[in-house]
Amino acid sequence: MSKKERLFTIKQLITTGTVTSQEDLRRQLAKVGCRVTQATLSRDLADLGASWVAGPEGGRYALPAHADLQGLKPLLGAGITDIRANENLLLVRTVPGAAGTVAEFLDSQRVPDMLGTVAGDNTVLVIPSSVKRVRALEKYIKENLIKA
Repeated sequence: MSKKERLFTIKQLITTGTVTSQEDLRRQLAKVGCRVTQATLSRDLADLGASWVAGPEGGRYALPAHADLQGLKPLLGAGITDIRANENLLLVRTVPGAAGTVAEFLDSQRVPDMLGTVAGDNTVLVIPSSVKRVRALEKYIKENLIKA
């Protein structure tokens, strides 16, 4: 099973059932013919943005609500009309109505150079982790979203 297929299967298992631990996930994957190590599962869960959440019957793994945005990457890039930066912040302009989706996608990437975003209708304010990281963050957005 390729990594892409394994990640898809993990996504399905988490969203359609209850995965309470990495060992539980490893056993469920083994049932469908995928044998993996705990280290591989840990990396896969991080790649998917999965997190362990506590619940009344114990904990389980959950995926972020934006997990399916990756397939929209080319469309999101097409919705960006301009990127501007000053010494402190970045401003991403989009077509009307697209800013929220662009902001959600950027937030889902967990870019170390970015603290987060604030979105309006056609504008996203991107907050860098440091004023020293503004240019690196601008480059990241241009290379990973616009050229998608």
